[in-house]
Amino acid sequence: MISSKVICIGEALVDQIINNPEGNCKNYLGGAPANVACALSKLGVHTEFVGCLGDDEFGKEFINLFRDLGVNIQSTQVDKNCSTRIIKVCINDEGDRSFAGFVNSQKNFADEMLDRKVFESSEISLPTLFKETKYFITGTNLLASDKSSEALLFLVEYASKSGVSIVIDANWREIFWDKLDKSSQIQRQDHIQKIKKFLLNGDILKLSNEEAILFFGNNNPLLISQSLSKKPDVIITNGDKPISWFINGFQDTTKVLKSPRIVDTTGAGDSFLAGLISRFINRKEDFDKDSLINHIQFASVCGLISCLGEGAIQPQPNINQVQDFLKLYGS
Repeated sequence: MISSKVICIGEALVDQIINNPEGNCKNYLGGAPANVACALSKLGVHTEFVGCLGDDEFGKEFINLFRDLGVNIQSTQVDKNCSTRIIKVCINDEGDRSFAGFVNSQKNFADEMLDRKVFESSEISLPTLFKETKYFITGTNLLASDKSSEALLFLVEYASKSGVSIVIDANWREIFWDKLDKSSQIQRQDHIQKIKKFLLNGDILKLSNEEAILFFGNNNPLLISQSLSKKPDVIITNGDKPISWFINGFQDTTKVLKSPRIVDTTGAGDSFLAGLISRFINRKEDFDKDSLINHIQFASVCGLISCLGEGAIQPQPNINQVQDFLKLYGS
């Protein structure tokens, strides 16, 4: 049986983009796992999103978006008591973003309510959910809540036992862990250690340069891979700087194409990851180094194109747009 499906698990939330210095804002559907699911579907990959949505207008918008893009959501939960999380994202003149807190202060948001018990009940058939699944993609933000952490760890264990490759984008967002109060340095270290332990599950790790240094003390993908028991493939991104990677036993650094008209970098890393997995899922044999370089370049263009518009999902390209871009601007 050919494994051709990707499951993305994690948060679906709203990015409230604030353009400085005017202070104008606009809401966009987002959240890293939701972004990856949408980007994969646009690239023609059979994709399923698993998360918990709020029973509110934004939750309904997500359902409509996923359905419009062909993303399967049969195992996605809806919480009637907690609303969809809205995160304030500030964009500077260069298109770079920073996170400035949540719009509503409340004890819990819907994405934190993902419930393990639902997956253990007869409501969802795990063998059916994971049927034909090749990759299970997740981040680490669900770990910040005890309830969603329990559900995530349960599904990761099931996926691993089922022979599904675990892809983890560290996606460190301290704001998810701080809640309403700033964490102490001791608490912050506890959070970092929890994430480091979770990264041990990964067959493929995607890290930003800052995350590589934070969690591993270096930004060498080979050294990071060798330090972990599963010896995972490791990809390290660094904005518009070259991408460092260790994949399938090969190590290299690949330059990325640049554009002078960056609008918004929100979701660029998610589009990059989707582009890379879209290349990997059709893998029929072990990749050679030249193929891997081409796949990294394809993925980096997915990330770049997503920066040419505002919001994470709407600007994401389809495969023809990426190929046309490479023909025009690739070396």
